[in-house]
Amino acid sequence: MSIYVGNLSYTATEEDLEQVFTEYGKVKRITLPTDRETGRPRGFAFVEMEEEAQETASIEALDGAEWMGRELRVNKAKPREQRRRPPSGGGWS
Repeated sequence: MSIYVGNLSYTATEEDLEQVFTEYGKVKRITLPTDRETGRPRGFAFVEMEEEAQETASIEALDGAEWMGRELRVNKAKPREQRRRPPSGGGWS
């Protein structure tokens, strides 16, 4: 399972997130997506912890908490949906 952490400060780093989440257990992985064009953080992250009970405890404690001047949204991450690709072949003659 993975945890979605939304409404993050754009200055938050993986190290910042790890420090917060280690209060609830061992962090396995943190993914902090960046914008492809600008390289800037996108304002959300995914955190994976060693045990599901640790993930549940961190969700319950941190959802709605204020951190770095923002109110966090923390919940179970939903599986990524496949993006629909536009039909190929154009249509222009």
